[in-house]
Amino acid sequence: MSLPPAPFPAARARRLRRTDWMRDLTRETVLSTEDLIWPLFVRDGEGIEEPVASMPGVMRRSVDKVVEAANEAANLGIPVIALFPYTDPANKTPDAAEATNPDNLVNRATRAIKAAVPDIGILLDVALDPYNSDGHDGIVRDGVVLNDETLMVLEQQALVQAEAGADILGPSDMMDGRIGVIRRALESNDFADVAIMSYSAKFASAFYGPFRDAVGAAGALKGDKKTYQIDAANGDEALRMVARDLDEGADMVMVKPGMPYLDICRRVKDSFHVPTFAYQVSGEYAMIEAAAQNGWIDREKVMTEALLSFKRAGCDGILTYHAFEVAQRLQRGMDFL
Repeated sequence: MSLPPAPFPAARARRLRRTDWMRDLTRETVLSTEDLIWPLFVRDGEGIEEPVASMPGVMRRSVDKVVEAANEAANLGIPVIALFPYTDPANKTPDAAEATNPDNLVNRATRAIKAAVPDIGILLDVALDPYNSDGHDGIVRDGVVLNDETLMVLEQQALVQAEAGADILGPSDMMDGRIGVIRRALESNDFADVAIMSYSAKFASAFYGPFRDAVGAAGALKGDKKTYQIDAANGDEALRMVARDLDEGADMVMVKPGMPYLDICRRVKDSFHVPTFAYQVSGEYAMIEAAAQNGWIDREKVMTEALLSFKRAGCDGILTYHAFEVAQRLQRGMDFL
């Protein structure tokens, strides 16, 4: 049990704030490169780095350029990159067949990265929205997202991703039972070492808009995702979803979005004491960038303060589009605060 501080003037809190070195010495939360996962968008072509208009500074890269980015990330000490595909609309179908294609964009990129930068970790998203002509994370029939039919496709998607060399699978679809199905498939097909970072507490959020632009799902989406993602008002439900996914075989769990749900991050960490991650999603990133472009905030300081908030809330790591820049600054020993 912690004791209350002595009364003033015996206790002067400002003694520990007086100098840079004192603040460094007594800082409770530390952000390091090892805390970062860098999401990257992959597209067809060669030699392409195509800006995403709603996410200033973020690119859709062809496979060769993604390999270059992975090498740069590894040189900075970023441990993991996450790959998301910008799928040609011609390859999007109601059955999302491209998701299970061993030679789809993310699988080709994974193999290319592993050949060139074998020591960097690769996280792949397990969900159908980049491949589904309806823009949903599951198979749609008569306007309804079908749970059990989707599980069969997710199982095959997970297996081709593991075969391509993915180190971590990130089921983000929020279908009931998908972690158990994927874990059993991995165990039965000699992929026992492939980890699962489940998007366990994924909320039906308005913060995902720029991401859907980046993967080309925004125009395809019919309706919303409220029948399978968690209601933004429900904290206890989020904890139940985390407990379920851990019971089914998840190794790590994720809260998404990030900053609007820091209370969930803290509750998850305190309740389960498992590796806990947060995704600082596209809308959070875009707001920081837009405010900075207008001169309303100090971009670098706000960027870092936001990431520190995840660590303070109990997260072991953060998926952030700022990962590369933050890693560069950390490598140079630049002071953020």
